[in-house]
Order: sequence, then C-alpha cells, then structure tokens
Amino acid sequence: MLILYTTAHSLYCTKTRILLVHKGLAFSEEPPVGGVGSDAYKQIVPSGNLPALVHGDLVLSDSEAIAEYIEEAFPDPAMMPVALDQRSKVRERSRFHDTRLEPALRALFPIVKAGGGSTETIDTATDAITARLAQLARMLDDPLAATEILTLGDCGLPITFDWIDAICGGLKAPIEWPERVTKYRQWLDTFPAVTDELEKRHPIMREWVSSHLK
Repeated sequence: MLILYTTAHSLYCTKTRILLVHKGLAFSEEPPVGGVGSDAYKQIVPSGNLPALVHGDLVLSDSEAIAEYIEEAFPDPAMMPVALDQRSKVRERSRFHDTRLEPALRALFPIVKAGGGSTETIDTATDAITARLAQLARMLDDPLAATEILTLGDCGLPITFDWIDAICGGLKAPIEWPERVTKYRQWLDTFPAVTDELEKRHPIMREWVSSHLK
C-alpha cells in the first residue's frame, strides 16, 4: 500500500492525487505527523515537504520526484510518451507549471489573506498570471506537445487553473484566458481523475477564499 502524506489545501498534493488516481493505484492519505513543518514529521520526511510518498522502505518527497518514480514503478497506464523529444516536452510543461505559473498564482495568496489589496497590487499579480497563460498557450501549440494521453506534465495544471478562478473571482480581478488554454482545460476535464479530484477541492478552495474576502 502506498502512503501519501498530504493536506486538503495543498496544490501539489492535489497534483499527486490526480496522478495516483489516474494510475488506478490504491493509496492511503495521512496528515503530516505533528503538523506541517513539525520536527516529528521531519523525522520521517527530512525535507518536511508535502506531498511525501512512502512505498515500502522508500520515503520520497517533492511532487516531481514522486511523479517520475510512480511512472517507472507503475508504468500502466503510461503517462509519458514513447518518443524522447515528446518526453522532454512533458517535463518542460511540468517544470513550467511548478516554476512559472504556480509562483505567479502564489503571489495572490498573501493578497487574499490580507483581505484584499490595492488595484495596482492586484493588477500586477493578475497581469503576471495572464502572461504565463499566454506562454502556456504557445507551448501547447508546439507540434511536439503531447496531448493524446494525460501526462505527468498535465497533473498540476487543473488545480492551478481552478485556484486562479477561485481567487480572481473573489478579488473580482479578470484574467485573460487564451483560447488554446481554455480548450486544453476542457480536454483535461475528460479525465475522471481530474474531474473527481477537482470536485472534492472546489468547496475547500472557495471556502478559503470567502473566509478571507468578506
């Protein structure tokens, strides 16, 4: 049995759950022992990161490392293309999410926690997200972009898109969604692992936003 240390709010935990569910793998979820960042949890997971996976004697943290391990340990159904160049593009998309789009989204979290912000502050943050979405649209148009199967590079994007909707809706800050990204979101929604997980996270996201933006 796989054990996943996780929390309900974590975007990266959701990313990993989508992967595991799509693979059809049985796993149990556990909260971090002693709470997030606790010394007790770091005795199990030295980095203290979430999510973390336990598989037998293996303890592994970081969603990217977990995804690549799961793909190699449980290769069916495949979540990486066969061709080397397409595989590299999957990794590129996954890294783009983690290092470009998600940080742009994360800049909105302190604004929400503060109960809102100035128009200038919000516009700056949302402009950064809009720019990243435009970049993603161009990446998806690449002939080598794999869009036939759900890949490791896709799993983080559905929940990030939904967080953008939830937060920007709460802040009443419009986002420009490129048509290519909108079509991509619709394609992602054809996978039950995506829609089932998002259905569980929707009320959690929106409750968090509404609790701060009253």
